[in-house]
Amino acid sequence: MVELNNIKIGGANPFVLIAGPCVVENRKLIFDTAERIKKICSELNIPFIFKSSYKKANRTSINSFSGIGDDEALRILSDLRNEFSISVLTDVHTNEEIKKVSEVVDVLQIPAFLSRQTELLVEAGKSGKVINIKKGQFLAPDDMKHAAEKVASTGNDKILLTERGTTFGYHNLVVDMRSFIIMSEFGYPVVMDATHSVQLPSKGNTSGGEPKFIKPLARAAAAVGIDALFLEVHPDPPNALSDAASQLPLNELKELLIDVKSIDMIVKHY
Repeated sequence: MVELNNIKIGGANPFVLIAGPCVVENRKLIFDTAERIKKICSELNIPFIFKSSYKKANRTSINSFSGIGDDEALRILSDLRNEFSISVLTDVHTNEEIKKVSEVVDVLQIPAFLSRQTELLVEAGKSGKVINIKKGQFLAPDDMKHAAEKVASTGNDKILLTERGTTFGYHNLVVDMRSFIIMSEFGYPVVMDATHSVQLPSKGNTSGGEPKFIKPLARAAAAVGIDALFLEVHPDPPNALSDAASQLPLNELKELLIDVKSIDMIVKHY
């Protein structure tokens, strides 16, 4: 089990929601979205961690949106964290980023493409923050044991392991539901990323997606038994500046969470 502020993740506790827009687009979008998600989670009594990348270092095209500027984006996340009294997660991509990012967020996320980067994992672990490692599309679930061990070698065992689909041919991903059971055997909470799992990577100049599968995959993962559900949520996905084809519309979030919680209650008997 991992404890983060007043949130308990894993150990048969009710699932935690990790959600928010893919990337920090502007202050209003981030604050409005966080406020609405927090209200929904309060109504449903679901622990909530806000997620948004302060920059996107891995883009399909050189012309793809990568962020509004590091300092401004981190300032927005810091202000959000303080104003709403919520925990915040964002990505880190290099060792040099970790110190300044860890000063303003609660969870450092290792992107899937960087899940084997030993120095990055070790440096992130040294921060003492909760570390969420996204499983690379090129990795088998049991490979994540090695990624977790790199973080744990620093004495930091506050580790989350996230499934986000495995490469299946060209421009397609598939989720093996056995992954959650395999990764949970390493002793760390497991997370389902139901939005990146429906991506169609690098379709033309951007990544595509099949959002109609977000809800069934989220419900299926809850039935297997997950400790947290990760969703990129946007009030207007078609006009999102990043991952427009795979974010969940904000107005559909509450209905999905009701379903997932109902399943989670059956699986965990609470």
